[in-house]
Amino acid sequence: MGSARPAARPSADHTGRAGRRALAARRASRRQPPPAAPTRRVSDEEAHRTAADRGTPAGGAAPGRHGDRLFAGGDLVLLVDRKDRSYLRRLEPGGFFHSHTGLVAWDDLLGRPEGSELRSVGGTRFRAYRPTLSDYIVKMKRGAQVIYPKDLGPMLLFADIAPGDRVLESGVGSGALSLALLRAGADVVGYELRGDFARRARKNVEEFLGSAAAGRYRVEERDCYEGIDLQDLDRIALDLPEPWQVVPHAPGCLRPGGILIAYTPSVIQATRLREALERGPWALAATVEVLQRGWYVAGEAVRPEHRMVAHTGFVTHARLLPA
Repeated sequence: MGSARPAARPSADHTGRAGRRALAARRASRRQPPPAAPTRRVSDEEAHRTAADRGTPAGGAAPGRHGDRLFAGGDLVLLVDRKDRSYLRRLEPGGFFHSHTGLVAWDDLLGRPEGSELRSVGGTRFRAYRPTLSDYIVKMKRGAQVIYPKDLGPMLLFADIAPGDRVLESGVGSGALSLALLRAGADVVGYELRGDFARRARKNVEEFLGSAAAGRYRVEERDCYEGIDLQDLDRIALDLPEPWQVVPHAPGCLRPGGILIAYTPSVIQATRLREALERGPWALAATVEVLQRGWYVAGEAVRPEHRMVAHTGFVTHARLLPA
């Protein structure tokens, strides 16, 4: 008998037919087959609807915590490689994640828990996680610059956002602040001049938080500088070039003791806002800058990181006095 022919090795073109054959062979050789799943490709819109039909958003952010819920079609997935590079994608049954080392089959993740390991056909390892709100804000699609997590956290605390609070947000942009407010349980009305930004913000909110949170979110295409047509607000949150123009309108729609909070990139903007607040009727005004520095920790080697996230903007907040 002749010697057995050695198995063909996949070609370097991991993204072509050879790569797909290698993936299929690897899956077939497993002792336990992967859970049954539909094999047809689905569009982004259909995947999102599938997640919504399960009562959870496409981001997997179900009410409460995720518990031991397994990955399913339509979920948002954060893939992290061994160098801590991360990639935000939607899990599409029958589809693939394209990496620089080849394909990763989404079917390999179906029915598996968070933290599972995947491998590309080139051998690169990835860990699969559900994105946190911080992950999503950094990676989400955007039309405008966003307020980053290091400033969003303090803004939520300084504004004392609680479930059921009625909040006006002006300068919605891509929806980063909207996401943070809604996740904290607020009911949010947004004022945004640009229709494309308003559409992007709505889409980002529904994609990550789902239809239930989107039901507490309304964006109007209008200019906050010209006035506010709302009453009995608990909070006003601003991300505008000239937030001091809103200060005269705020007392007519914000309840006594309510909080106005604003994010401004420059100290000149923060100064002009403080000058407007000092003309009353406001109290407890404060302006802060948040600096974020990581630390390197490896055994007994402990030191500050060489690089840090320093200035991004100023956060100013004040409380409304009774008339």
